[in-house]
Amino acid sequence: MAEPGPKSDLHLYLRSAREALLWKLDGLSEYDIRRPLTPTGTNLLGLIKHLTGCELGYFGITFGRPFDEPLPWLTHDAEPNVDMWATADESREEIVGLYRRVCAHSDATIDELALDDAGTVPHWPDDRKRITMHRVLVHMIAETHRHAGHADIIRELIDGATGLRRENDNMAPGDQGWWQAYRDRLENVARQADRG
Repeated sequence: MAEPGPKSDLHLYLRSAREALLWKLDGLSEYDIRRPLTPTGTNLLGLIKHLTGCELGYFGITFGRPFDEPLPWLTHDAEPNVDMWATADESREEIVGLYRRVCAHSDATIDELALDDAGTVPHWPDDRKRITMHRVLVHMIAETHRHAGHADIIRELIDGATGLRRENDNMAPGDQGWWQAYRDRLENVARQADRG
């Protein structure tokens, strides 16, 4: 384990978000990890595919550290939003394996650079594109936790599984009946508030 300090603390939070996101796929069918459960098509495997590109962009391209595998969906002529879903030909193992390899590449960049080392984000406006490792870490922690939150909701909609980690759901104690009564109570409160 790394020595305590600002960089290792930030890295720990990034790793925690990655793990939270990945366990949301455990035990689900190919259909369930791909099915769109929001009007904009949000799905579990797509979130991982999207974050694969984010990790590569921010920790690889930004710091001039190329990754030796192509990400076909990152081309200029790729269709819009193609990074937010997996095709039928892209397997879970392929996407998750690629995400893990890209994260290892990111981890090596994080380990080798100092927090004040600078890079350039090519797609950001000129007045903001010069950025430090510290800022990239904060950005990717926020990005990954945001999408892990999306994954929390998607997984709960699929099969009711909730929580931060498999071994620690971080939820109030209660069985299915308790949760249904709790939800019903909140529904009633919302209706009362709407009536004024």
